[in-house]
Amino acid sequence: MTQTRMLIEDRVCFFGAGSMAEAVARGLVARAVIAPGNITFLNRSDKSKLEDLKQRYGIPGTNDPVEKEQVLRTSPIIILAMKPKDAAEALEQLGKLIGPRTVIVSMIAGLSIQTLRSLLGRPEQPVVRTMPNTSSGIGLGVTGVSYSEGLSDDQRRTARLLFESVGIVVETEEEKIDALTGISGSGPAYVYYMMEALIEAGTRGGLTPDQARDMTIQTVLGAAQMVRQTGEEPSELRRKVTSPNGATQAAIAKLDESDFYGAVIRAAERCSERSAEMGRELEDKLPKSDQA
Repeated sequence: MTQTRMLIEDRVCFFGAGSMAEAVARGLVARAVIAPGNITFLNRSDKSKLEDLKQRYGIPGTNDPVEKEQVLRTSPIIILAMKPKDAAEALEQLGKLIGPRTVIVSMIAGLSIQTLRSLLGRPEQPVVRTMPNTSSGIGLGVTGVSYSEGLSDDQRRTARLLFESVGIVVETEEEKIDALTGISGSGPAYVYYMMEALIEAGTRGGLTPDQARDMTIQTVLGAAQMVRQTGEEPSELRRKVTSPNGATQAAIAKLDESDFYGAVIRAAERCSERSAEMGRELEDKLPKSDQA
């Protein structure tokens, strides 16, 4: 099938040009969701970063104040990708430039829709709050998405398309975003930590570091694909490879001695709690007058 039109034809502005913004933009271009010329990167002062992005993906960018203001005034979709500490100043500026139908897509961790709207000075602005994870950089991410009231069906569809370009999208109520962070947002770190331990176990057993690393990567990759491709529950797949009194059973028993299962659950729960705490800490640092 020949695609004659891009899936998103509106102009999209990335307000910030960090690694997550680059990951999403790369996915959008690679999957022909939007033409590179319809994306613009903005940042404060790193001109070399903007030039690199243009060379890599054909996406223009600017940090010229006049040009930045023009882009922000005319872009129907603005993706907030700046650091949390820069949010208050940037949003105060942005609120003076946008129209009532401009869709604001936030990738700022911890910043609620209500506070974002307050900082904009626009209590009814259409806002999409998102929480991508780092695997978005290779197109295998998970992005939690929550919507404010006031978005049209087309605007919701566009928001989904933005992040489906880098993985899967989970739509949820905003109060569940922190719970999602405990699983998908920080989840890759838990898996990496387990991989570190498996690699160390391999080297202690006499494998070379490269052998231990390659075997660990393939083992984790294969296990994930087994769950995806067979459709079976992880518990059932584990049962199938765990023979009574066998080596795997002995290994699982050792994990149970350390309450591995419970520890992972508690880690995810604590991550969710800390995410909520960080959100409150961020909002406490924002100008009180702007939150009124």
